[in-house]
Amino acid sequence: MTAPGTALRSPALRARLRGYALFAAVALLLLVVAPLALPAFRLDELAKYLCFAIAALGIGLAWGQGGMLTLGQGVFFGLGGYAMAMYFKLHDADGDLPDFMVWSGVEKLPALWKPFESPVVAIAAVVAVPVAVAAVLGALVFRQRVRGAYFAILTQALAAAFVILLVGRQGLTGGTNGLTNFYDVFGRDPEAESTQRTMYFVTAAVLGVLYLAARQLVKSRFGRLLVAVRDGEDRVRFLGYNPATVKTVTFAISAGMAGLAGALFVPVVGIISPSLLGVVPSLELVVAVAVGGRYALAGAVLGAVVMNYAKTEFSEQWAGGWLYLQGALFILVMTLAPKGAVGLYEQVKDAVARRRTPERPVPAQSVQGEAA
Repeated sequence: MTAPGTALRSPALRARLRGYALFAAVALLLLVVAPLALPAFRLDELAKYLCFAIAALGIGLAWGQGGMLTLGQGVFFGLGGYAMAMYFKLHDADGDLPDFMVWSGVEKLPALWKPFESPVVAIAAVVAVPVAVAAVLGALVFRQRVRGAYFAILTQALAAAFVILLVGRQGLTGGTNGLTNFYDVFGRDPEAESTQRTMYFVTAAVLGVLYLAARQLVKSRFGRLLVAVRDGEDRVRFLGYNPATVKTVTFAISAGMAGLAGALFVPVVGIISPSLLGVVPSLELVVAVAVGGRYALAGAVLGAVVMNYAKTEFSEQWAGGWLYLQGALFILVMTLAPKGAVGLYEQVKDAVARRRTPERPVPAQSVQGEAA
């Protein structure tokens, strides 16, 4: 029989319990403490940071666990955001053309917009469209064994092309202004404090559910296979698995997370525009994940929240220098602490544990035996 308390001394079980306790503490902080302690404006800002954290979670899954450095996550963020914003604009128009189409001289609702009159279609498209685009792109690219810097440059070029497309179609997408001025969000006033508070809780809950799902995925057999592909793709192929399929599925999941983040961003902030989706915003998400720790899902979430908060604070006081500070921070992290803040914390914790653990003295008989 197992002695009482023996199971609790298992390192794996203790680590799991610590993980559950930490998740519960963060959930309590976000769902109880923050709404009570923060004013409405700051709570709305935190909701925006959590939207970026959802997108960063997808990057952590694709890059940290799968080794796919995606520099175009803004594309999928934008697809989800525009899908939701199109429904809001059509709902506000109430059978007429959206305001920006009238200003642009459009006389008939484009066929692309018609399906988004239905909230069911819009909500489904928020995830389905980014997943479909990522799945097609992944199937075409990963089968050709495109990886590393080549894949990163390809996704970056995709983000740049997507922004050019959005800006160039003023009557279809709103051009550089994007889609804004939403007057009704599922029957609620988007400017009301109660609506903003509700959206905060929804965003925090979605982030929690997606984090638990991603964590479960990483711990599953598929997750172990994904890490194996990251560390030795050719070896995995020789073992009979298809790395292209594993990477495509993961890339599609990360795109779905980004699309959902963009859809939540629209009612939280009240706008979706090309300036939020291009190369620079996509790079900022990657920097945030790297600073937080790309090998840990919690690090990706932490990095997104902390970096966006720092961006808000520093850009208010030092508007011209924030980008330089961000670039310097990225270089320092990648050279001195490649595993980010979470990895640095683990290193410090291990070093402290080794110092606290006393060295066991070598028995005299063993020393005599070795001397003989």
